[in-house]
Amino acid sequence: MERPNLEHLKSAFLAMEPPNCFISLARSCGGGYITPEVQTFILDIICNGYVRSGAVSNSSYVRNLLKKVIVDAESTTSDDAVAVVDGLYEQFAHYMTLPAEDDLLKEENRIYKQISFLYPNGFHDVSSGARSLVVSLQCSLNLLEGDTGCAIWPSSLFLSEFILSHPAIFSNKFCFEVGSGVGLVGTCLAYVGASKVILTDGDISSLANMTSNLELNCLGSGTKAKTKTSPDMIQCKHLPWEFATESELQGCQPDIILGADVIYDPLCLPHLIQVLSILLKTKKHVPEETNDATNKSRNNYIPCNDQMKETPVAYIAQVIRNYETFNYFLKLAEEADLCIVDITETKRPPDFLPYMLSYDRSSVHLYRLSFSK
Repeated sequence: MERPNLEHLKSAFLAMEPPNCFISLARSCGGGYITPEVQTFILDIICNGYVRSGAVSNSSYVRNLLKKVIVDAESTTSDDAVAVVDGLYEQFAHYMTLPAEDDLLKEENRIYKQISFLYPNGFHDVSSGARSLVVSLQCSLNLLEGDTGCAIWPSSLFLSEFILSHPAIFSNKFCFEVGSGVGLVGTCLAYVGASKVILTDGDISSLANMTSNLELNCLGSGTKAKTKTSPDMIQCKHLPWEFATESELQGCQPDIILGADVIYDPLCLPHLIQVLSILLKTKKHVPEETNDATNKSRNNYIPCNDQMKETPVAYIAQVIRNYETFNYFLKLAEEADLCIVDITETKRPPDFLPYMLSYDRSSVHLYRLSFSK
């Protein structure tokens, strides 16, 4: 495995990787322990730069991180190691003196993360030559309060990697996502040039948070995601599955439907299957040709791949946490004449997140759904 570099460490910090994961990565960057070079990078480049500029707003995270860095550096027994860099103590003292009440009020139960998708060797954005995509996201600080729609889940990371590694599938396509959460997948769809993107969620607070995240990225500049899709072509809609009507869904006519970690509650699955069935059965209208020249062009037309077909497809990324629930989903899908194919191995994307040690890519499955009749 290639040794991680300091840029990976910066990406881990901006993504607010768990402190233990950050420490493990910092050791790897230093060849086994947190060297003075790595300590200086953490101090000068990360702490003094990104924290003070407001890129990372959660001071309790920084405080905990600095404490673990200092403890790890102090406990190093290597002959090559030196004392802890002095500035680390000063930074830690600064964050220790911050009033806990003011800190909590300032963060307002939300944290800002920046997810850096680092293009592996052989991959890059052809149109711009970019080697990375940075997506800024406001996420929930406390999932115990039921704010799960405002968190970043492994399946959304996997689906985002899939989109970035296969941009031709989604470019110039109308994409519709169910259960969009923080809007990470939608931002990646816009980045690869989807012609239209509709993001939906049944939770009002998640929808509001998603809208804010799109404004952070799709309408932003600088290090934020510069999308190839017009901001007007990205919409957020409130869509509780149990109340979705057939006429409402048939009016959408998307090319591709997506979902990440949407198979979780047995009570919701019949409604989810109904939504997917309606969207997948709806064929896009092809206008009739009215002149000989157009007819001649049509007669010479030969579809070259699956993406040119009129029937839409769905891509669902899922961590199977309960096999009984997942088997129930498969049963309902079969009854609805939906064909499900596991394409995890044939379409597994390369690792765009090598610094994210908390992300278990191996736990995610990718499924392709289509109408079987």
